[in-house]
Amino acid sequence: MSLLNKNETYNEKSNQRLFKILSIFLNLAPDYVDANMINEITGGDPYGEEFAFANIAATACGLDVFDNDEDKLFFRSHFLPCFKKLDAKPYFDDPYYKNIVFPKGNIGNWSFETRICKPYEAFVYDDPKIYPDGKILPCIGFFDVEYPFPAVLENGREWMTLMPNETNTTKPALDTADGKVLTFGLGLGYFTYMAAIKPNVESVTVVERSRDVIELFKKFILPQFPDPQKIKIVESDAFDFAENQMKDGAYDSVFVDIWHDPSDGCELYLKMKEYEYLLPHAKFTYWVEETLKLYI
Repeated sequence: MSLLNKNETYNEKSNQRLFKILSIFLNLAPDYVDANMINEITGGDPYGEEFAFANIAATACGLDVFDNDEDKLFFRSHFLPCFKKLDAKPYFDDPYYKNIVFPKGNIGNWSFETRICKPYEAFVYDDPKIYPDGKILPCIGFFDVEYPFPAVLENGREWMTLMPNETNTTKPALDTADGKVLTFGLGLGYFTYMAAIKPNVESVTVVERSRDVIELFKKFILPQFPDPQKIKIVESDAFDFAENQMKDGAYDSVFVDIWHDPSDGCELYLKMKEYEYLLPHAKFTYWVEETLKLYI
């Protein structure tokens, strides 16, 4: 077996192990690490916090990074590079975050809440990084400060939050938004707001199937937009609209965000791509597309 094949085999097995371990960690104990644990290792040196965080998380996940050679290699090659301390300031300075005020309110099964991300609480902050040798590393971040964030919930389940992952994974679509913009999925209206404030965006048409989500948005969020006249909201199923109305809009860019996460998005993603031919000159982007491709 060549060295390349050996590396591919090791990375494939390690990728699977890494995603399994981190999935359990993020779902069961994302706030396990705290400032006291970090300071015990770093002595207050902020430059060592990522290494300290990864070591504490590894221990919590059952890895023996001191005496087990296999775990030590796995830690260095896959586990440690996943973790990054993020600067909270750019997220606090985000225009939507700064300018939109979220009162606690609900309509039907949908509601708005403000939640708290604790200092050193772990979260996914971007699509996984894919390397030429087959290594795939999730992007796990943490702040050293408390980060309040808005969330929209359906029957108590988070549907969308304004955490760094939402900001970062929406950026590719915002970078291409131009002219007449069409977006499928409303949520908190983050993409809608950020696209509408771009000078080169003429209008934003939002397709949303939930009347309650639309009413929440119209009541609490849309009045805070600087240019609400740019926004048109259509109550419709995404695929009904795509099949019957999309070609009539002469849209310049289209953004699709109608899934909760990649696990339920692959089928919807592939189905929507079949409609791209209706707008041959438009730029299509899809939320967390790179992650969807990994799942597919």
